[in-house]
Amino acid sequence: MARLAQTAGLTDVQQEILSTVRDFVDKEIIPVATELEHRDEYPQQIVDGLKELGLFGLMIPEEYGGLGESLLTYALCVEEIARGWMSVSGIINTHFIVAYMLKQHGTQEQKDHFLPRMAAGDIRGAFSMSEPGLGSDVSAITSKAVRDGDEYVLNGQKMWLTNGGTSSLVAVLVRSDEGHPEGTAPHKSMTTFLVEKEPGFGEVRPGLTIPGKIEKMGYKGVDTTELIMDGLRIPADRVLGGVTGRGFYHMMDGVEVGRVNVAARGCGVAQRAFELGVQYAQQRHTFGKAIAHHQAIQFKLAEMATKVEAAHAMMVNAARKKDSGERNDLEAGMAKYLASEYCKEVVEDAFRIHGGYGFSKEYEIERLYREAPMLLIGEGTAEIQKMIIGRRLLEEYRFQG
Repeated sequence: MARLAQTAGLTDVQQEILSTVRDFVDKEIIPVATELEHRDEYPQQIVDGLKELGLFGLMIPEEYGGLGESLLTYALCVEEIARGWMSVSGIINTHFIVAYMLKQHGTQEQKDHFLPRMAAGDIRGAFSMSEPGLGSDVSAITSKAVRDGDEYVLNGQKMWLTNGGTSSLVAVLVRSDEGHPEGTAPHKSMTTFLVEKEPGFGEVRPGLTIPGKIEKMGYKGVDTTELIMDGLRIPADRVLGGVTGRGFYHMMDGVEVGRVNVAARGCGVAQRAFELGVQYAQQRHTFGKAIAHHQAIQFKLAEMATKVEAAHAMMVNAARKKDSGERNDLEAGMAKYLASEYCKEVVEDAFRIHGGYGFSKEYEIERLYREAPMLLIGEGTAEIQKMIIGRRLLEEYRFQG
């Protein structure tokens, strides 16, 4: 068993789940990940295996057919899956953000309708906040919903949907001015709609088009798409929670879970990069000995291992904070910021250890080198995390002068 990134205080059930996931990663993901990634091929067989393991229902309550596990258990599973191939962890991340939002904020009818099928993996979730000109400024959303009798008509263009093509349920954040007078703060006039659709590309339901996959440097296999709404009609009972104007808060609650997930992904990718680096350093010989015995490489390995351990500890702390029912935006922001930055650094150090071979597609580190940058952006850039962290610190350490 690996010495790094161990988690104290886990139950027997948690340990059994993690052991099962790790075995699956070692046998079913790592051997095929690089080949599938180079072909940009959706890992259907891997996804089917995760479905059989029940991982699509990991955090969904038992009453809806899920396993009812904690965010910590989920994050540790994500860490293991990302260690095998980060794109696979992305497939389940957006699914769980939508399931979490439904569990926390959905009406009883919405929970009864969606959660059992999400737990079984028969419905796959995606969520959508960003737009082409939006970036991190969520308040600048222009997509809009207008009430028309018992329905809403949605128009606008969304961007960067993970699982946009393969999903069958998308939580979409749009502006809805109904009941919110002019001058209302932008974040108080947003609503999340639960949009059901057919998986695939093109017009997936009347008024809704998924144009196709966005070509990316890394994070391949998983489909990242746009979403275009042109007169999309959605029943009023598909407003998340049944009340308009709460969408921003619903999404931010889900994003806190997502930030823990991205931190876990960073931990997993960093762990794999360290494994590859320390293994290669013992195999590669220069000047009559394995490069692992050169002091410069040992220093590098020491720094890499320390970063893996520190990021894991912060990720676990953020997950446990959320599980306790406490506000965790500070901890989640710190964990996401540190884990993604450290992941980039550990991957680059492993790349350097590989020397020229790190630049070859025959070596796994080449794939990791292209995947790590996505974590610097996903669920908010480092700059956004610093803003969140700074504001929360000023709340906690308010000067009483």
